[in-house]
Amino acid sequence: MLKKMQTLMLLLVSLVTAPSLAVAVDLPDFTSLVEKNNTAVVNISTTQKVSASEKPQLPEGLGIPEGIPLDELLKHFGEGIPPGGPGGQDEGGQPNEVKSLGSGFIISPDGYILTNQHVVKDADEIVVRLQDRRELVAKVVGSDKRSDIALLKIDATGLPVLNLGTSENLKVGSWVLAIGSPFGFDHSVTAGIVSAKGRSLPSDNYVPFIQTDVAINPGNSGGPLFNMEGQVVGVNSQIYSRTGGSMGISFAIPIEVAMKVVDQLKTSGHVSRGWLGVQIQDVTRELAESFGMKKPQGALVSKVLPKSPAESAGIQIGDIITEYNKQEIVSSSTLPPMVGNTKIGENATLTVIRQGQNKEIPVKIGTLPEDDEVIASAPEAGGKEVDRLGLSVSGLTAEQREQLEIKQNGVLVQDIKPGAAMDAGIHRGDVILRIQDQVIKDVKQFNEIVKGLPKGKSIAMLVQRRGGSQFLALKLKD
Repeated sequence: MLKKMQTLMLLLVSLVTAPSLAVAVDLPDFTSLVEKNNTAVVNISTTQKVSASEKPQLPEGLGIPEGIPLDELLKHFGEGIPPGGPGGQDEGGQPNEVKSLGSGFIISPDGYILTNQHVVKDADEIVVRLQDRRELVAKVVGSDKRSDIALLKIDATGLPVLNLGTSENLKVGSWVLAIGSPFGFDHSVTAGIVSAKGRSLPSDNYVPFIQTDVAINPGNSGGPLFNMEGQVVGVNSQIYSRTGGSMGISFAIPIEVAMKVVDQLKTSGHVSRGWLGVQIQDVTRELAESFGMKKPQGALVSKVLPKSPAESAGIQIGDIITEYNKQEIVSSSTLPPMVGNTKIGENATLTVIRQGQNKEIPVKIGTLPEDDEVIASAPEAGGKEVDRLGLSVSGLTAEQREQLEIKQNGVLVQDIKPGAAMDAGIHRGDVILRIQDQVIKDVKQFNEIVKGLPKGKSIAMLVQRRGGSQFLALKLKD
């Protein structure tokens, strides 16, 4: 009986400890990876003279109020604040110096260093501190705001370098590791997993970010993200945070995107990207219904810019781009990186849905302009109410058309009341350009079209708002 009891106890102990032992065996050991790569990661500190009239951003550690939009929560994390306070002025009225910290890593033995553009932006002095405690002044070879990549150069030779890999082989759930200087603590190591790939963030249309849950904090910006083979797969760049510190959502620039930028910065000092010349938006379920699609997919063209490759190729407003060079466009965020990475002057093939039919359109890719499009707002005027939609619209004067860059079509929304238009998201000041496939020429035609709209069916309405245009799905109640 005693032997049976002892056997039973041993069996119970083995059942309890087996899962924990299995978990322990499966956990990765990062020590070798860190030892081999730690020496090539650097601390970057910058100094910027700030006048009393300039107001630098507050440090993220001060916290972010609730209710801030997503693009304001995606904070770069290397910025500082002058000792004299947000106004950049000390007690004697003299300009102060803003100091900030970031990270970077060496990519060549002769002193080329990769980091983020926002880490060194507007810096008067950049100091790179190596692991052996040497501090060297760096110069900016070139930087690119759209990708947030900067290339630095220090006067040194025989430096350790990192092994660069590719993010294409990364899988969601894979272990990754970051080395950087959070809050100035040099060569801090944090690890986690890949949460998602190909993320598109506000104002960063040309970078398919790697999302991870690695603990990233102010000062990590510009540091390397490693895979388990010790290869750099990304450059840590942004975090999503309500406090300014890590909340388990961080974003890294894929290393292949960063190195394409580096190559151009080395050769020409600036970056050129492919350009199509369209404004696009996602196809929602309601818009898919209005266009007769079985499921929402692709990039819906809401505007074709004048004198653009898209205009020359015959791309039309309302086209839904479903493939780019035979690569599927699942959502609108998929398209810009594809176009941006295409060589300028190269021919590409777009597959579009136009009025329910698939169509292939060849287009010669142009150069993305440096300046952003100027946004104009619409002036106010009186109009006649359209009872079915709850809208009050008016025609556009020649001066308004010139200001809004509208040739001949469109009516201006002067007032809006509860109804189908308000439910669809139409705002006062919007210019309604078309309904389904019908271009709106004037108020009279608009009223006639609205009178004939069917009930209970999604209708695509194209509106222009503050210089940009988008389709909205409108449905009249039964």
